Amino acid sequence: MTQPKFAPILVNDEVRELYKLRVPPAWSPHRPADFRARPGARRSPGLGAAGPDQGYAMLLAERIAERLVLGKAEHEEDVLRGATAIAMRRAAMYGRAPVMGDLELALGLFGYLDTASAEVVAARKQVFLGAGHDYWRQRELADLVPEATLRLSPAAVAERLAADPAAFRELSGLAE
Repeated sequence: MTQPKFAPILVNDEVRELYKLRVPPAWSPHRPADFRARPGARRSPGLGAAGPDQGYAMLLAERIAERLVLGKAEHEEDVLRGATAIAMRRAAMYGRAPVMGDLELALGLFGYLDTASAEVVAARKQVFLGAGHDYWRQRELADLVPEATLRLSPAAVAERLAADPAAFRELSGLAE
């Protein structure tokens, strides 16, 4: 609604021209946390994999903790930290932040989301033991799982394990 001409208007209340903002310049990663590995770059064991917002995997681990099926003498913290390391590596391979599917793949692979066979429980117990308090154990665990397995979907891993339980050793990297 317009204002009558005889009504007083303060200077601050007058209608002003629109401020036009300039188009922002193109963005490129320039901070250390914005690091992106070159495609085809070689990985060295123990160095990890850089990816964005990897700490989010810890929050997701807290949310999935109630679904864990632990064996005797297995500790939740060891399992969650180890699975988080695997999930962060998988997410970094795709250049994105971790999602629940990354953790489901890691935990499902080692049988933590369902009842597992005695062979799987014995194998995973040795691998995850102490991972909650040992960074290098977490790195070893993340490097253990083959890249081909990490490229599968959680459903594909579950299907393959259901069809052939002996495939656990190959999929997890524990093949002797």
